Amino acid sequence: MKKSILASVCLAPVCLLSTPVWADVSDGAASDEALAMSSEITVTGLPLPDADDAYSTTVIALDRETRVENALRDVPGLQQFRRSDARTANPTSQGITIRGLGGNASSRAVLLLDGVPQADPFGGWVAWPGYDALALGSARITRGGGSGAEGSGAIAGTVELFSQNVGNLIELGAAYGSRDSVEGDILFGRELGQGQLTISANYARGDGFIPIIKSQRGDVDRPSEYEQSGVAVRYVAPLTGNTELQANVRAFTDDRERGFAFSENHNDGADASIRLVNRSADWQWSALAYVQIRNFDVSFGGVADDRNSVRRVFEQYSVPSTGLGARFEVRPPVGENVELRIGGDWRRTEGETKENYFFADNDTPRRSRNAGGSTAIYGAFVEASVQASEALTLTGGGRMDYWTIDNGFLREIELINPFPGSVRTDERFANRDGTEFTARGGFAFDATHQLTLRGAAYLGWRLPTLNELFRPFRVGADATAANALLEPERVKGAELGLDWSGEIVSLGITAFYNELDDAVANVTIANGPGLFPGVGFVSGNGTYSQRQNLDSIESKGFEVDTAFDLGNLVTDLSARAAYAYTDARVNGSGDAAPVDGLRPAQIPKHNVSAGLRWQQDSGTGVSLSLRYISSQFEDDQNSQRLDEAFTVDGGVAFAVSDRLLVEGRVENLFNARVETAISNTNIIERAFPRTFWIGLRSRIE
Repeated sequence: MKKSILASVCLAPVCLLSTPVWADVSDGAASDEALAMSSEITVTGLPLPDADDAYSTTVIALDRETRVENALRDVPGLQQFRRSDARTANPTSQGITIRGLGGNASSRAVLLLDGVPQADPFGGWVAWPGYDALALGSARITRGGGSGAEGSGAIAGTVELFSQNVGNLIELGAAYGSRDSVEGDILFGRELGQGQLTISANYARGDGFIPIIKSQRGDVDRPSEYEQSGVAVRYVAPLTGNTELQANVRAFTDDRERGFAFSENHNDGADASIRLVNRSADWQWSALAYVQIRNFDVSFGGVADDRNSVRRVFEQYSVPSTGLGARFEVRPPVGENVELRIGGDWRRTEGETKENYFFADNDTPRRSRNAGGSTAIYGAFVEASVQASEALTLTGGGRMDYWTIDNGFLREIELINPFPGSVRTDERFANRDGTEFTARGGFAFDATHQLTLRGAAYLGWRLPTLNELFRPFRVGADATAANALLEPERVKGAELGLDWSGEIVSLGITAFYNELDDAVANVTIANGPGLFPGVGFVSGNGTYSQRQNLDSIESKGFEVDTAFDLGNLVTDLSARAAYAYTDARVNGSGDAAPVDGLRPAQIPKHNVSAGLRWQQDSGTGVSLSLRYISSQFEDDQNSQRLDEAFTVDGGVAFAVSDRLLVEGRVENLFNARVETAISNTNIIERAFPRTFWIGLRSRIE
């Protein structure tokens, strides 16, 4: 069967050096047709499984000028918890989700880099600056839960990032932007023996902008500076005619401020992985092992109501965590019309938070807290696809997981008089374990050579993170207690869709329904002032919440992807448009009864993106990108609304020679106010304002 996956064209500003493609990609694999069209798509794993024909999938090209997280915003229905990007957002608020299954900063979509899970081992959020240093070729987004072969945790979908084999080249880029912003990157590729060595690095810094809107600023408000960098090394070499070794090492560091004193964030990490891939004509297999090391620290300041003074109220001075894992897959030869996948995986996370709080002054904490634990998941999966006829593919599979939550603890002590060293809390939580069965199945039917009909149903699950289970926290005057008894989240869903491909227009439409049972959310229980379990005193300006399992979140809607090849009208001209409608509602009882029937926090109903690009082979070109996001609620009780936002980005590039490109771009051309947060005192934060860039890029092959 012809695979028809709609690949959104990368039309964000200065995506002028990458080639848009219609591509089939799985673990980096591509069809022969796609490989012929663009060197951006690189085979790095096993070929695309036939099962993927049944699911809603979008492929986008990635380039080194656009932040990965911002390029992904063009995919309908995909979002982070906050609208701000990694230059100003708190790192712990940058989880990723799809189809309205959010309302929590932990990721409900699985993010993979060449098959390696990327969520923070402690909290489940994503360190986005760590990917800007990588030589990435593409991203593949599969919507819907139950992606058994890629591991557990895919409640909302799977986002896969793929490395790019670059050959022999040196590429240098540098840009200067508004507010003394600087970006630079280098890419070095060299064929080494029979293998390929790729080294890439990046650096970015800026004075930043003041996040609080102008009418509400006080003496404490100042620009939110940021400085971020990373380096990555990848080596790929054949061991035999069919077997390939892939080794990856990367490291990153990320410093940013939230726009006032005592709001610094520091985040760093290092990853290493090794993978063997065998692509023989009969037995195919892959084996992967990896390690993630993460650490971050963050400080919080309490700002006075008039915003003319601030004091330190809390600091996480060290949050170390480690993720270890392995995965294998075998595809035995079982017949010309049958594809069988058998495999298993293991992932273990360990982490803890070390905190000081209740400061007597800006340097003297009254109390300290240490909390954390470990989790492990052991999984096995099987999936089969059958070519029932020339036009019809059927697929189905199941997955069984055994999980454990171990060594959970929470310890709080007094640091100063009258009882220094006295223990306030010393809890050891009981170990827990359980099993989860999930499955998915679907069909793809080629009604004509241009039209494919598809449908799928699935079950998926996610284990709560260490952060959700064991760590209480505060944001301003609001306090949220942890919950060591949280149950895993479980999703069931179904979708129907069609893909149509014409000479000029390609179209993908999908309607979906999801029900997320036992959804983990921060449930508001009471208003201060008062003493509350798990957090202590909450002032009259604050609220007391606890992480709890909601009865469910129901989400239904549809997504539309379109791409236009307008080369017959104007040479090298292309366009795209995408839209997602999401109607999500909470079902709650008990403490969560007040939110029953309300929308989950941070979930918009409408999301639209569109773009137009003209690009010549030399790199000379112009691009325009538009995004609209409807209003959404800041809180679970739907009392604080973030306004809708419409932004326009643009780029222009001119090839001075075959080795030198001059680039200009603008973010948020009309300086739209993109609201990202509202405090309990109605103080509003915004995302990045209008920003101009000018730069040079040189490529030597």
